[in-house]
Amino acid sequence: MGDITLTFSGGRTGLTQEALEQRLQAAAPLLAEVLAGEAQHRDNLGWFSVDEAAGPERVDFLLEQAARVRDDADAFVVIGIGGSNQAARAVVKALRPENGPAILWAGNTISACETARLLKELDGYQSVYIDCIAKNFETLEPGISFRVLRRYLEQRYGQAEAAKRIFATGTPGSTLHQLCIDNGYTFLTFPERIGGRYSVGSDVGLFPMAVAGVDVKALVQGMRDMRDELRAAPAGENLALRYACLRKWMLEQGLSLEMLAFFEPRLDYFAKWWIQLFAESEGKDGTGLYPVVSSNSEDLHSIGQFIQQGSPILFETFVTVRARDASVVLPATDKKDYFDYLTGRDFWDINDTARRATMRAHSEGGIPCLELSIPAIDAHTLGELFYFFLFSCYLSCRLVGVNPFNQPGVESYKGYMFKNLGKPGAK
Repeated sequence: MGDITLTFSGGRTGLTQEALEQRLQAAAPLLAEVLAGEAQHRDNLGWFSVDEAAGPERVDFLLEQAARVRDDADAFVVIGIGGSNQAARAVVKALRPENGPAILWAGNTISACETARLLKELDGYQSVYIDCIAKNFETLEPGISFRVLRRYLEQRYGQAEAAKRIFATGTPGSTLHQLCIDNGYTFLTFPERIGGRYSVGSDVGLFPMAVAGVDVKALVQGMRDMRDELRAAPAGENLALRYACLRKWMLEQGLSLEMLAFFEPRLDYFAKWWIQLFAESEGKDGTGLYPVVSSNSEDLHSIGQFIQQGSPILFETFVTVRARDASVVLPATDKKDYFDYLTGRDFWDINDTARRATMRAHSEGGIPCLELSIPAIDAHTLGELFYFFLFSCYLSCRLVGVNPFNQPGVESYKGYMFKNLGKPGAK
């Protein structure tokens, strides 16, 4: 494969390369079915080609809209929850683009305290824009946050000016779309054939990224490049199928948790996106691996003991970054702090040494360890990584026999909540 590679050590499971190859060949017919386009999932595969939702003309349009915001705004509020904001937040937090408006997040909580804090924070900015992302505009958190923030903009700028500052991303024909038509808000499209957690390569994820200053063309190209690799690679060489088969093996061995581990905190919010993708897609019908995260080296000082010697319930997938993209050298000092053995060493090297030591210790301790090695943390690589996990998740769900695209369990709590809140028609 290309810039992203995947290796593994079987740990206590005893998985051999030969056994993995046999599984890959056995899964070849499933891979062929997925690549051919499965009729039963046609209504959820708008992300699969990349270009259906993120073709060149659409990306150029989003860049034009984003430029209008960037030219005037010093704060941009993204209103959304779950799949409606996870991908954009992951990229903005990872890349931290400069020279653009502050990107703030709303609609992902019902906390009165957090909402009040956000409104107070907005008072410190001169020019505020918002984007409400809600596929069918039925989710409570973004719905009520949008109402509060619309009112805030109208009181601050007046209704006509506020309307120019309001974007909304939803399904054509939805109540959100009608709200935009009635009030002159700019409407962007949440594609009907794409669910929230699969929406990174659409208006949902790309527009907020573009406003922040992310190179969305590079990100989309990364998605295309990974798409092309996975389409061309036979079963024995297919990176996504390999990852899916490894996950299935771990599940069959009685492991119940997959821990995504990394030594770059820039990936913290990418990990939250990964958690939602796999938990919501695979966790149904009494099966699935529970996705958890270890952001190191910090988490080694909190959960490292359990990982090393606790209940044998997990395996680790380490995301490692090859590019040396920053440098901080430990200076000499005349004060005795007893770290002289590290004088002149770069933080990057110290961090990498800690990573390699952790992987060795955990592997030798019997923990199955996968290493997903990426060249860098940049827009193109993040695009590749997004598509890799989307494709892998699809395959993983099919291997364990669950629908990758529904989430019936999410509706249970909503029924009780809406009934207690007095929503008309709630049961």
